[in-house]
Amino acid sequence: MTRVMKQLKTILLTLVGVLTIIACKNKDAKPKIEENNIENISIIKDSIQNELQTSFHKTLALQNISFDVKTSGEGSILQLSIQPKGLEIDNQNIILEIYGEVVNAEIEDLNSDGFPEILIYTISAGSGSYGNVIGYSVNNGKSISQIYFPEISENKEASSGYMGHDEFAIIETRLARRFPVYKDGDTNNNPTGGTRQIEYKLKNGEASRLFVIDKISEY
Repeated sequence: MTRVMKQLKTILLTLVGVLTIIACKNKDAKPKIEENNIENISIIKDSIQNELQTSFHKTLALQNISFDVKTSGEGSILQLSIQPKGLEIDNQNIILEIYGEVVNAEIEDLNSDGFPEILIYTISAGSGSYGNVIGYSVNNGKSISQIYFPEISENKEASSGYMGHDEFAIIETRLARRFPVYKDGDTNNNPTGGTRQIEYKLKNGEASRLFVIDKISEY
């Protein structure tokens, strides 16, 4: 009987010890669990906030090279992010500040050198919606350089009657720009001069590649 009692006593002491250890572990783990929950909630909140602030997001790929294009921020001044992938040397993320918004982005090998160009189309804030093109050209698969896009005011024929409302698109290996033509006395919402289309060709310049006007047509 004494032997049995000793065995029962040993079992009870063991159970008490195990329960004490479990209780202590739970006590210590509770703050960690709470901290983890708070951290997870914060990550989810930041992720949702970032998605809400992202006004444009598009990933484009050609010839084993891709670009992830994204805008973030609020108001008329946004942050444009261009993340290349697949370049041999420099895949650094490019961050630019733009006034207005990105309306589209396209990719194409415009100079037929076996490597793509990425074109991002923007319009300014306000009623004019003046267009601009932010372009980058791949240098032999190793890095990228920005393409110079000329101001329309540099060409008298192209800029006559121009008041914004641009549309851009790649047509084969040309960049096409289309906008309504305004005559004297036309209001911003009622152009009467038809539509003008400008086609740009990508060429090599002294410092970088650039777009030059190749053709102007009206209809």
